[in-house]
Amino acid sequence: MAELVRYYTPGIVVILILSVLLFSITRADLPGTWELIVQDAGIASMHTAVTRFNTVVLLDRTNIGPSKKALGRHRCRKDPNDVVLKRDCYAHSVLFDLGTNQIRPLMIQTDTWCSSGQFLSDGSLLQTGGDRDGFKKIRRFEPCDPNETCDWVELQDTELTTGRWYASDQILPDGSVIIVGGRGTNTVEYYPPRENGAVPFQFLADVEDKQMDNLYPYVHLLPDDGGNLFIFANSRAVKYDHRLNTVVKEYPPLDGGPRNYPSGGSSAMLAIQGDFATAEILICGGAQSGAFTARAVDAPAHGTCGRIVATAPDPAWVTEEMPFGRIMGDMVNLPTGEILIINGAQAGSQGFEMGSDPCLYPLLYRPDQPIGLRFMTLNPGTVPRMYHSTANLLPDGRILLAGSNPHYFYKFNAEFPTELRIEAFSPEYLSPDRANLRPEIREIPQIVRYGEVFDVFVTVPLPVVETIQINWGSAPFATHSFSQGQRLVKLTVGPSIPDGEGRYRIQCTAPLNGAVSPPGYYMAFAVNQGVPSVARWIRIVL
Repeated sequence: MAELVRYYTPGIVVILILSVLLFSITRADLPGTWELIVQDAGIASMHTAVTRFNTVVLLDRTNIGPSKKALGRHRCRKDPNDVVLKRDCYAHSVLFDLGTNQIRPLMIQTDTWCSSGQFLSDGSLLQTGGDRDGFKKIRRFEPCDPNETCDWVELQDTELTTGRWYASDQILPDGSVIIVGGRGTNTVEYYPPRENGAVPFQFLADVEDKQMDNLYPYVHLLPDDGGNLFIFANSRAVKYDHRLNTVVKEYPPLDGGPRNYPSGGSSAMLAIQGDFATAEILICGGAQSGAFTARAVDAPAHGTCGRIVATAPDPAWVTEEMPFGRIMGDMVNLPTGEILIINGAQAGSQGFEMGSDPCLYPLLYRPDQPIGLRFMTLNPGTVPRMYHSTANLLPDGRILLAGSNPHYFYKFNAEFPTELRIEAFSPEYLSPDRANLRPEIREIPQIVRYGEVFDVFVTVPLPVVETIQINWGSAPFATHSFSQGQRLVKLTVGPSIPDGEGRYRIQCTAPLNGAVSPPGYYMAFAVNQGVPSVARWIRIVL
């Protein structure tokens, strides 16, 4: 400070000191808390997914050289075409146990670099594509109890019709999965495979530009008749009827330049609620147009967001501004219906060593507030998480942060090193002063059918003064600033009725069809005055 004082007048010095003090106080008082969960996960997670056994699959890529986690037990991957390790005895995927914070190595055989994924209706994780020998591969991970030894299985009798790198997956109302796009792949295909194989999708070709801003398209399943898809790429979007392979609506372009990879925006669908007839899509952030091809590492990211009612007869984008420009942010549907925006950078683009100025401040997006009041700045972290980082909602309401590797190989001596630490961010609803409002689910069915009426029993430390919500959220496949398959559904519920045993009974009605909630497992939260319970896993079946 003494060196700084020499260059300023006394009045300016006072202002500077007050600004520093105010910043320190503000930083300490901002909502949310951080904790380091694991110092060294062994790998930098490029793709992350939470399983119904309360374990987390972390997945990087092969052809990257040694990780910091050995496979053990003399297990090695042999690949004569690997340019780094012909005999690779290191893990490039691990399983993280949330109950014990233990890490177990998993084994993948082919390259999963920039691949896609989705949980199937039976709870197994489908994983598709990648680079090199993984280009056409389909893999499955069937989760198990943490004491068991489940692992990746590469399908030998089935592969993708077309190789896919930077594609997006989305489960459909019937439980099948659509796989959309990929680098140089302007088609869609399905799992299980359909007779017609890959189907041309001209929209992706139409929005492709010199830096290929149609990669990792934002795909959202709409809760309309038949479950059409909202698909956004570059700066444009369409409503796509996957049954007829037909574009049924073209949406207005979103101003602000390209939003998809490599321009690094993010997208989420707001909570589906009420009569389930309305779906709103939010898209935020992105790089300046052409920043990737120009390698403009310091080009400021923009902070604009677009929000659109995708199910409206005449939809139009409504734009608003985040407090910070951001690329490579992750958007997480919280149990309350709010959206957390976390991770990323304030300049550059996606790509190896293409970002700068980490954005350490999370944002809370409150969709029911008026424009201008929707964003709340939260307590900043200290670990830069930029390219190849992830964020996932956990059953206890925290957000798991993993990954960040802006380098082609693992590189620890750098301004933004390869990141092996796993952190958790706790939103304000987990603060100690709200503990008396936090409900606990005492009883809930494990399986429900569409349209079924069922009861949930909860306890709350303080008397219940308003309706307790039962909201369930999917477990998405998070990668490259987009959580594939993410959705939150607020169930239709009755009043919270005391049952005479200190519990409250809440009558719930399951969604009527798979367009609202595709079949599969969900984290069911009871939410009391904005404070969620620990989730219980529930399965909805056809």
